[in-house]
Amino acid sequence: MTGPGGGLPPHPGLAGGPVYLDYNATTPVDPRVTQAMAPYLTDFFGNPSSSHPYADTPRKALAEARAQVADLIGAGPGEIVFTASGSEADLLALRGAVLASGRAHPHLITQATEHPAVLETCRALERLHGARVTVLPVDRNGLVEPAALVAALAEDTVLVSVMAANNETGAVQPVAEFAALTHEHGALFHCDAAQAVGKTPLDVKELGVDLLTIVGHKMYAPRGAAALYVRDGLQLEPVVYGGVQERGLRAGTENVALAIALGTAARIAAAEFTDGAPARIAALRDDLHQRLASALPSRVHLNGPEKNRLPNTLNVSIGGVLGHALLAACDQIAASTGSACHSGTHTPSPVLTAMGVDPARALGALRLSLGRWTTPGDIETAAAALIRAVAAQ
Repeated sequence: MTGPGGGLPPHPGLAGGPVYLDYNATTPVDPRVTQAMAPYLTDFFGNPSSSHPYADTPRKALAEARAQVADLIGAGPGEIVFTASGSEADLLALRGAVLASGRAHPHLITQATEHPAVLETCRALERLHGARVTVLPVDRNGLVEPAALVAALAEDTVLVSVMAANNETGAVQPVAEFAALTHEHGALFHCDAAQAVGKTPLDVKELGVDLLTIVGHKMYAPRGAAALYVRDGLQLEPVVYGGVQERGLRAGTENVALAIALGTAARIAAAEFTDGAPARIAALRDDLHQRLASALPSRVHLNGPEKNRLPNTLNVSIGGVLGHALLAACDQIAASTGSACHSGTHTPSPVLTAMGVDPARALGALRLSLGRWTTPGDIETAAAALIRAVAAQ
């Protein structure tokens, strides 16, 4: 792999391997992030809550990291709660809001293509806390109709949770409109922005959200680094009980190194927005799509919206082939399919199924997601490899 535009050197973890087109699954940790967090695993080991000199540097670094994450999404530093994963952040948002509502049978609304971290939390709240859950359908592009949300909102609705962008198709939901409609009915709005933060500019004030999930390993920080934006003044039930860390919402001594990693990743992402990185990546994505469509006319079908999607995400079905078989035969790229494998049997993606994509087309889907280290050469290599693999099927 050669280095991407802007003078960024090649990533050592990608050297000599297949073209990596699975950035929506996880991103390689940026060496600048590794460098920033390393001293907090070795030299600066103090507990930031302690009152002696060993705590001073970790405490200041933790505060700086919180401010960096806040700056990326237009929040205040005190509105950032560090967590260990996006799933934990979703749990804090949903369970925290439901239990804090004080209602015996609170109503939640979500939608069919949400991440399982949200859908399964909703089911747990139904099972364990008597909640009532409405799951809204999506259209053929994977988008929720605002009218469907309005129809579902009720007097006992306490929370609506709709993701910013889908992890499979990149479809971007009209979050600001949904948040406004939700607030008109006196409910809170949560947005799982795991796939969107770091890929496209977001501002929580412009979106009008009350809660927003941020995930580090989707933006070049290590796994285990995540955060939840909690609007100032909002009361939630804690997800971990004990100490007063993280506004009392998540007890436990802070993992300073991972907080530094997330803060550094946020700072780098903000700089990339200024440098036009989303447009560069979108151009590479569209080049890949065009190469496939030109070589395989009438066989390449886009899944999801053409325009309102993440700049790095291309989900296409190739007629006459199975996605998992195609990737197995194409060892020059690393990507994901639109199916899940259970005991050797492949089933269509629940996301594509919810969008009304027929099973045969869904089983032929590929999710090709680009990122910071994707180059024009990678796109040329990946397209050629996929075209050859289709011809050999």
